[in-house]
Amino acid sequence: MKIKKIRIKNMYGITEYEGDGKSIELDGTNGAGKSSVIDAIRYALTNKSDRKYIVRNGETEGEILIETDNGLRINRKARTNQVDYKSVKKDGREVGSPESFLKDIFSPLQLSPVEFMEKSEKEQNAIILDMIQYDWNLQTIREWFGEIPDWVSYDQNILQVLNDIQSEKGAYFQNRQDVNRDIRNKRSFIEDIADSIPAGYEAEKWENMNLSELYMKIEKIRKENEEIQKAKQVIESRDNKVRKYEADREIALAALDRELSAEKERLVKDNEQLQAQLKANQEKLNGMAERKQDKTAVINKTYESEVAKYNAMVDEYKEISDKEIQDYSKLQEEAEHAEEMKSHLKEYERMISLQTDVENLRQESEDLTNKIEKARTLPGEILETAVIPIAGLTVKNGIPLINGLPISNLSDGEKLDLCIDVAIQKPNGLQIILIDGVEKLSTKMRNELYQKCKDRGLQFIATRTTDDEDLTVIEL
Repeated sequence: MKIKKIRIKNMYGITEYEGDGKSIELDGTNGAGKSSVIDAIRYALTNKSDRKYIVRNGETEGEILIETDNGLRINRKARTNQVDYKSVKKDGREVGSPESFLKDIFSPLQLSPVEFMEKSEKEQNAIILDMIQYDWNLQTIREWFGEIPDWVSYDQNILQVLNDIQSEKGAYFQNRQDVNRDIRNKRSFIEDIADSIPAGYEAEKWENMNLSELYMKIEKIRKENEEIQKAKQVIESRDNKVRKYEADREIALAALDRELSAEKERLVKDNEQLQAQLKANQEKLNGMAERKQDKTAVINKTYESEVAKYNAMVDEYKEISDKEIQDYSKLQEEAEHAEEMKSHLKEYERMISLQTDVENLRQESEDLTNKIEKARTLPGEILETAVIPIAGLTVKNGIPLINGLPISNLSDGEKLDLCIDVAIQKPNGLQIILIDGVEKLSTKMRNELYQKCKDRGLQFIATRTTDDEDLTVIEL
């Protein structure tokens, strides 16, 4: 679709201008009206203007009319005293949603393609990637990754989205690093625990081992051994005990003799000194034998009682003393071994839990790796089926390459080619390029730019600032 007629009246600095579908260069000094033509066409297509005043000074209405070779007619009137007028017709019929319709027939860079060369490399990359036509939505992302990664901006090209998903700064990559670090730490713990646990450790056996029964057997044997040992000691020490009791008797009798002898001596002396007490003392002397007999009987009775009691205990232990002392050292070793084995249970269980964690983390790491690899391989798959508007365009790590080179590495001529390719993103749309300020380009680059537009069958309107006072239209 090409423009076949342009008519501008009372807009910006233009009193009246008419043009056809030819490619032209508008020359003249500043204020001659060159940029006014470009701005008027932009206004017709976008309903926007960077200038504060659209209507020419002193007038109340400015108008631009554009007609194309396929029956499209665009008519806008900017007014100072009433509402602006707009009419967009196709084959004589008003177009519904005219602004959306117009937006769809050209790309923004058509109105200033050289601006592409002045943008940052990041902006240039984004523009080129946006030119790749691939139908996708958030459901597509969900089907690919099972979720919508929340650290990615989805207002950009799908290739940039995929690059952000697999990026080292992305959550998948960062999470995988954390998971792998956790796996290494847990494996280290598992190795430490395994080194502290005996080889061939049977956790289930030691967990089910009932130590209380084993200790009850040991305690029963220990008590029986104590009784046997006590019985043997009682039997073996009987004669010693009896001798002790005899010695106690002899000592008691000797003590009695000494006591009575001392008393007798005292009484004799008392008799010598106290004749008055002779009779009483004599009575005591007469009863002394009987007293001795009574106390002797008590001492002997005590002796006989102690011996009888001890003999009864000897008889009681006699049967036990014949038994052999049992060796429970093996049971004790078994109990100690079981106790030691049980002491490893918690560490063993922790090791098993860590092994389960490691397996889960390994699976999580593998899932993250699969998602990262998915995001890395999808661009190749997309480029196999997507419409690629620029010859030689490939994408590596989210960066567009032209014939294998990034934009910054292209020659000036290659960049001009790219400018045109970028500007004409809608091959079935309006085939016109507006180039304001070509004096910024060298003569060689300017001529190459014009020739590239001609070679592609594009209309173009360029402006170039010169010293001429009047606006000059040069057909190219």
